[in-house]
Amino acid sequence: MINKIFDTLSSAVKDVQDGATAMIGGFGTAGMPSELIDALIEQGARELTIVNNNAGNGETGLAALLKAKRVRKIICSFPRQSDSQVFDGLYHGGELELELVPQGNLAERIRAAGAGIGGFFTPTAYGTKLAEGKETRFIDGRHYVLEAPLHADFALIKAFKGDRWGNLVYRKTARNFGPIMAMAAKTAVVQVSQVVPLGALDPEDIVTPGIFVQRVIEVPQAVHAADPVSRATAKQSTLR
Repeated sequence: MINKIFDTLSSAVKDVQDGATAMIGGFGTAGMPSELIDALIEQGARELTIVNNNAGNGETGLAALLKAKRVRKIICSFPRQSDSQVFDGLYHGGELELELVPQGNLAERIRAAGAGIGGFFTPTAYGTKLAEGKETRFIDGRHYVLEAPLHADFALIKAFKGDRWGNLVYRKTARNFGPIMAMAAKTAVVQVSQVVPLGALDPEDIVTPGIFVQRVIEVPQAVHAADPVSRATAKQSTLR
């Protein structure tokens, strides 16, 4: 019987090794797997390379991982914002390496890894410092830069609901990078608000098929009153 459900957050991240590359979902705090990040901090892995859209907010979640000095390098699109003081201090202190990637390129590099694409040409960043050292070509009247796929050892993501096979659905903008990160990583670890019985998810609503997910951990969140499926399955999930 296929059962990808893990009982504890700590067991779901226990084998993240020093020096691993980990993708962390989220657009700011939307869709950020905060509880998985806290478990990773407690687990103790160091010298990590993190792939994320930004570099943390305030001092919680990803910012807390940076503050704990567990990250050697971050690959992201928006490292600086009004509350990115942890990143600022580490970067300017020479304690954190940054690879800045335009957001569209970041998404496509992750997607390319999951799709088995060896690289792609994009006009974004041509003629800038971000293109230095990269192959360029002139195609149909435009200059392009060759970008490489981004692979990861682990992906830590958040979804709304999942089943024991690892099928996932997301809630609105919390979806963001989660689906492509699950495809690009060797091991996708997902925290879901609800684990539902097999068959409770409409196949038409499933965004990430279970083939791309290795571990699921339930981290209960508030059930939205406007979601009748959530109300109907919340009780069932406690009886699985």
